[in-house]
Order: sequence, then C-alpha cells, then structure tokens
Amino acid sequence: MAMGHLKANPFSPPRQSEIVGDHLGAGLGLKAEHLDDVLALPAGDANPSGNGLWFEVHTENYFVAGGPRLNYLRSVRENFELSFHGVGGSLGYDHQSMPAHVKQVKALIDEFQPRLISEHAVWSRVDGRYFADLMPLPRTHDALQSLIDGIDVYQTGVGRRILIENPSNYLDFVSEMDEPQFLVEAANRSGCGLLIDINNLYISSQNTGIDALAYLQQIPASLVGEIHIAGHDPDPELGRALLIDSHAAEVDSSVWALLEQALSIFGHQPVLVERDANIPAFAELMREQQKAQRFLDQCTYKGSR
Repeated sequence: MAMGHLKANPFSPPRQSEIVGDHLGAGLGLKAEHLDDVLALPAGDANPSGNGLWFEVHTENYFVAGGPRLNYLRSVRENFELSFHGVGGSLGYDHQSMPAHVKQVKALIDEFQPRLISEHAVWSRVDGRYFADLMPLPRTHDALQSLIDGIDVYQTGVGRRILIENPSNYLDFVSEMDEPQFLVEAANRSGCGLLIDINNLYISSQNTGIDALAYLQQIPASLVGEIHIAGHDPDPELGRALLIDSHAAEVDSSVWALLEQALSIFGHQPVLVERDANIPAFAELMREQQKAQRFLDQCTYKGSR
C-alpha cells in the first residue's frame, strides 16, 4: 500500500487532559459472575478501594439487542465509570468490514458514555474472516499507513478519540522501525492516544529481547491515556523461555515492578487489572485492584508532558 497524500485529521494530537480519565484510579474487568459483588459496592469515589474505581468491558460482548446482559451493564453504569475495550476491530487490516462493526460500537458508546475507548494495534481479520487472535503487525511503512487508516475509520465512526494498545510479541521479526516509534507515529498522525499494556511489554521483552524500560522512555507521556496489567503463564512445553499472555493468573512481580517504572515516566494514569480466565473470587481481584491503587497513590512522576 502506498503511503499517499495525508488528508486532514479531525483528531489532532491530543492534550493530556483530552485522553486521560483524570479522576480514574485503578479499575477491574467486569465479569458477569461478580455482578452481585459489584452492585453491593459503594458508588464511585465513595468506594473504600481508592479514588475512582471503574470497570472495563470488552465491547463485543454487548453486541446484543437487549436482555439481561445490557441490563447488567446499565446497573453498573449507574454507579461507576466504564471503559470500552474492543478486541475485534482489526485496525491494521481489512477495513472494508469495519463500518458495520463500528456502528455497533457507536450505539453502545451513545448509550453508556464510557470514559475511555480503546482497541488493539493489531490485525485479526482478512477477507471478512475473523480470527480469534490479536496478531502483531509488521512494522513497515505500509503497515503503519494501514493502521492509521483503520484508526481513522474507527474514530470517525464512533466520533470519539480512542487509545490503541501495544501487542504481545512471541517472535522477533525484521522491521523498518521499532515498536515505540511505530505506535507513536500512528498516534501522532491519527490523533489517537496510547494504551500501554505493561504485561504485553514484559512478555515481549522476555520473548524477543527488547529493553522494556527503553521502550517506555520512547513514549511521550502526553500520548498515554491508560495502562493495563495482567497475569501471564509459561508455555506448557518451553516453560519461561516463552511467556503466554493468558490473563489467567495473578499479576507477576516483574510486571508490578515495570508498572512502577511506567508510572514514574507517565504519571498518574488509569490502571486496569485484567483477568479473563481462571476467574477468582471478587475479593481476590479487589486485592489486586487495591495494590494497583497504592502504586498510583505513591507514584513519583519524572517525565514531562
């Protein structure tokens, strides 16, 4: 794909206040099995877990016309801020199928008014066929332009600025630019912000040998609007020689340490604790949420916005 002439972008590079949930603290992924626990919590800032507890949902799980799932989300939204995190946008490729997808996302945004909206800087669809994987893009100029085009379609369709998330990498490959350069260029040229997934970055550093701290230091704090942390697992056959982004375990101590470094660079950002498999009791997740909130409360900002 040729890079071509760049058209005017209605989503200019954001000011920090435009992409950050200023009052949000540490959040959790919303799980149906925890509905009673969530609805029993005090609302919003009155919650004893810390300032601004919020919940994230995978947007595609709510592509339904009605019923208990949407009613559940409406009940939560009465007391807490939401973040919509997409997993099926395929921003990097096959944009022909995107408008119908984005239309459904916009309908949910219009009703629930989430504080944050994000997607992955990956591809997961080709010729209209969806793959249940978030596959990294080749970091070439052509792939960069394709990602920018996909972000443009998505942001124009929903009428909101979004954040894009860095992928997990399992193999190293030849590229024309490194990943921070790739993501920053996409953000600057599309007007989106960045969601830095610390677990993905740690996995990539262990699997491919990149320097995680140097990676973080290449990201302007002004572009960052959210941070994710999660658990991972060693490959069943290769062990810790290959880490898998499973979201099925507690957050690893190395990820906590990297989160502390990220907060010192980016300052106070909404931090989400992800858990999508081996779902524990709600109290256990709240302990991790409270630990993340302590990291936020104690962070010392060293960068410049």
